[in-house]
Amino acid sequence: MDSSVQTDLEEQSTSNLSRQALSFFLHSLLALGSWMALMLLGYAINPSGVPQLVILLLSAAVPLVFGFLVARIYPAEMATLVWLLGIIWFLIVCLWVLNMPTGPNQCLQCEATEKLTRTFFSLPGPSGLIDNDGPFIGTWPAVALVGYSMGAKLGFRRTK
Repeated sequence: MDSSVQTDLEEQSTSNLSRQALSFFLHSLLALGSWMALMLLGYAINPSGVPQLVILLLSAAVPLVFGFLVARIYPAEMATLVWLLGIIWFLIVCLWVLNMPTGPNQCLQCEATEKLTRTFFSLPGPSGLIDNDGPFIGTWPAVALVGYSMGAKLGFRRTK
């Protein structure tokens, strides 16, 4: 193979990889931006007594609809892969929580499973770790990224 042809192929693959990385980053920002808009709207309205399950479902539904609309307008296969970032984020926060020390009012003598369920889902009650912001820091953003990815997959499928 000619060296100039090989150089052209390398440049094309590098350019394609850069485009994919930029697309992944932008779709991740769109997913988290739609979730943050939901959170800001919630804080502006400040409804009292909304169950965490409702917020969890909205954290999935709003980015899902947004991802569907974005994929219908601008179909990009990388939009369907942002769920990976959500899973990685959730796992990183899980490791952080598991390494936290426990004490009075902070999941005293909790085992690993109880530490995670009480921190991220407040079941049976909040753990006290991360100032009881486990769903806001770990669960809801991860669910938003997964929801966006599902919506993008549905929107992308219909454009083909």
